[in-house]
Amino acid sequence: MNKILKKEQLSDQVYRMQIATPLIANECKPGQFIILQVDDDFGERIPLTIADANPDAGSITIIFQSVGRTTHLLAEMNVGDSIPDLLGPLGQPTHIEKFGHVVCVGGGIGVAPLHPIAKAMKAAGNKVTIIMGARNKSLLIMEDEMREIADELIVMSDDGSYGRQGLVTVPLKELCEQSPKPDMAVIIGPPIMMKFGAETTRPYAVPTVVSLNTIMIDGTGMCGGCRVTVGDETKFVCVDGPEFDGHLVDFDNMIKRLGAYKDIEKKDHDEHHCKLDAAAKS
Repeated sequence: MNKILKKEQLSDQVYRMQIATPLIANECKPGQFIILQVDDDFGERIPLTIADANPDAGSITIIFQSVGRTTHLLAEMNVGDSIPDLLGPLGQPTHIEKFGHVVCVGGGIGVAPLHPIAKAMKAAGNKVTIIMGARNKSLLIMEDEMREIADELIVMSDDGSYGRQGLVTVPLKELCEQSPKPDMAVIIGPPIMMKFGAETTRPYAVPTVVSLNTIMIDGTGMCGGCRVTVGDETKFVCVDGPEFDGHLVDFDNMIKRLGAYKDIEKKDHDEHHCKLDAAAKS
């Protein structure tokens, strides 16, 4: 059950794993996620978005960054190992239809969950422009996969080491200023990037979808940790989303809440690396 079929390191601390899980592979849709647990019965459960699925092979692909205790443990697993607990698909799938021209914007690790959405939008008959960005060339992932989908691919890097120098909002604004403007934008990445991406499309009235998967914890709606304000309503990202109208999301409140456990997360991260270093020296 849940055997790791392939493992690949895409960039510093970013890994891609193909996992055998036939039931999920046959049922999942773009935008959905899984919950996994890698250690004992009382271990942490974390949500990860499904980056791809192969029903014929009975497998799904996840892409994750090794930043916390559970993702560190997951990164230490290898081909042939089995993940003890894996549940899915969860969350509301992306609404896919023929909109016309869809701009898909991915920042950093956010390119991974954007991939199946862009692929589905293309399959539905849309013209798909993909904008992907990272701080530098070494942190860019899935360029080849995105290039296969896109009618136009625009690559941005903060430091100018690859593609165009600048933020993803620059070409997004350029597209919005064209006539005709895009019919839809899908933006996935760090919350601050999604906030400014939504603000970029707002003056042009381009419908904009964002994925708030970074704030999810439990994944089942029971913990309440992923609550966000969307318009005048409180929503739970894991059961009501993870995708919402980017023009209605209260990003400032979400970003503030995301920082509540930074010190605890850093301590857990540092302690895990200390244990790894000690084990390597012994």
